[in-house]
Amino acid sequence: MPRIAIIDNSIDPRVYRPVAHWSRWIGGAWTSFEARSGHFPRLDDGFSHLILTGSEASILERDPWAENEVVLVREALDRGLAILGSCYGHQLLAMAIGGPGCVRRCREPEIGWLAVEILEDDPLLGPPRTAYVFNLHFDEVADPESRLRVLARTPVCPVHAFRYGDRPVWGVQSHPEINPEDGRALLAAELERGYPGAPLLGEAVRSEPRDDELIRPIVAAFLGS
Repeated sequence: MPRIAIIDNSIDPRVYRPVAHWSRWIGGAWTSFEARSGHFPRLDDGFSHLILTGSEASILERDPWAENEVVLVREALDRGLAILGSCYGHQLLAMAIGGPGCVRRCREPEIGWLAVEILEDDPLLGPPRTAYVFNLHFDEVADPESRLRVLARTPVCPVHAFRYGDRPVWGVQSHPEINPEDGRALLAAELERGYPGAPLLGEAVRSEPRDDELIRPIVAAFLGS
């Protein structure tokens, strides 16, 4: 059985509860660690899989806990652990692999249920096609030295999912773990608390959700790796 460490990168659990979102899908033996409090797993304790969650924080304005997480992720890469990063976690994973030049501000934020073009057949996302999934991000991954295998993109985000070579190391810019009900609640909470992007948040709250449940192949591929 996989032994999973969920690195909880959330800032305000009243708004965003990524452990609750992920744990409903993964089952098995998992333990969560609150990154903002400096709480990280000891990799000697037998963990086989790391999930790096999203965050309300920006990868471009990193607190010390984020720098400590990068060190942890590099150690996990050296040990050959399976790693999955989502949104902020996707960006932090890319930065751990390629350095600060692998992250940047989005040309255009992506908020709501958007179409993602899957480019390459890979166990994580399946065959090439267009799939709808929940998104909420203002930063993104760049790949200036082509270290990453790009698996998906959108018209405004060229690295929407990646794999690190043939290793069980993946990043997805989206939030596949968030279902439509939780997505609406998250958008409404961020809008109420005055988070950036109010017009886009409001538009997304009013839109009709469309979710193709990419979470199912993602979890199957990740936990099976």
